[in-house]
Amino acid sequence: MTMMNPTTPSVEEVLKQKQTRGKRRSWKGWLASLVLLAVAGGAGWYYLNSSSSSSQQTFQTQVAKRGNLSVTVTATGNLQPLNQVDIGTELSGTVDAVLVDTNDPVKKGQELARLNTTQLNDTITKSKASLASADARVKQSAATVKEARTNLNRLRQLYQSSGGKLPAKSELDSAAATLERAQADEAVAKTSVTSAKAELRSAETNLGKAIITSPIDGVVLNRSVEPGQTVAASLSAPTLFTLAEDLAKMELEVGVDEADVGQVKDGQQAEFTVDAWPGRKYPATITRVSLGSTQADNVVSYLTTLAVENADLTLRPGMTATATISTESRENALLVPNAALRFTPSFRSNGANGSATSAANGQNDGGILSKLMPRPPGMGRPRTQPSKPEVSVGNSEQRVWVLENGHPRPLKVKTGITDGKMTEIVSGELQPDMPVIIGSSSVGEPANGGGSR
Repeated sequence: MTMMNPTTPSVEEVLKQKQTRGKRRSWKGWLASLVLLAVAGGAGWYYLNSSSSSSQQTFQTQVAKRGNLSVTVTATGNLQPLNQVDIGTELSGTVDAVLVDTNDPVKKGQELARLNTTQLNDTITKSKASLASADARVKQSAATVKEARTNLNRLRQLYQSSGGKLPAKSELDSAAATLERAQADEAVAKTSVTSAKAELRSAETNLGKAIITSPIDGVVLNRSVEPGQTVAASLSAPTLFTLAEDLAKMELEVGVDEADVGQVKDGQQAEFTVDAWPGRKYPATITRVSLGSTQADNVVSYLTTLAVENADLTLRPGMTATATISTESRENALLVPNAALRFTPSFRSNGANGSATSAANGQNDGGILSKLMPRPPGMGRPRTQPSKPEVSVGNSEQRVWVLENGHPRPLKVKTGITDGKMTEIVSGELQPDMPVIIGSSSVGEPANGGGSR
């Protein structure tokens, strides 16, 4: 039997010492890991907060003010005189003389041009001769009628005095027939006189048509005839002159788009500009909106006529004009920029402002642990709210944001009409002189008028 040395440790003691040393090393490792984790967490928290503070939002505001607002419709067209007359001729012939030129003022009945009248004068002479001949035939027929009547009366007296013996019955009948023929010839001669008179009047009328006169008081807009020119009016009357009655009063004809015609009505006020006088605005009033449509290049429009005063004669027929029609207006209305209705605050913010924004959008900050936890791609970036569409007309409820103590606060409002830049506030919590937010930006980021990105 082997005897153990009392100073030599046993196997059990050796195993217990190894277990004790292993436990001490394990406890020290866990403690070191916790210390490293705490240091890393603190560094991450510091980095996130410093990054958040460096991107603090700033807001662009504009004060809500009262003012006048007008909704307009734009259309283009051309200026026209109230009464434009094309002067032609019904006769064919050679132009002997032209007595007026373009821009000349004319009076009603004034001679403008004259055709060659040689043939027309000859025709009148012939017609007068025919009339004289017809008158002579009438007189001749009248004499024949008188002679035939006298002969018949003499025979009848003889027949009565002879007791019916003389003259013969056949002779009396022949005398009566002769009288009737003479009366018929007289009627024909009188008809010839009427016809000759009509031919003479026609010839004289044609002679009058050879002298072209003005039917109105006005001005010559265009002259398209020269002396010696031959005009032919066999199919249609050629236009020789174009006259305008009164250029002091004109009309503007514009084509209003089918999308806007429902807003345009008779009596609405408008103003227009022409290229000849840049910067000058002329007033006008709508007098007629056509029910019939016109289509050009697949665009449907409706002809609208506006009355125009042109006392200084600066406007001319045919000028192209761009009209702005005021379809609806408001006076002393509470107005905000349309950008204020599109604005929505960003979810990313700092301090009290960030808390208010997160609360308004239903988000909750989870603290350091939530910041350190891994997130799916894209969740760490702020979300952008879609821009709200502009409202042209209508009483719709929307929301604007006002800046109070450096923080955005939402207000519900009811909107009215808009001109595309400003919108009328009909009712709601918004009051005049409140600063409404129209955009925001972060440090190092551009300003955003529709919500930060």
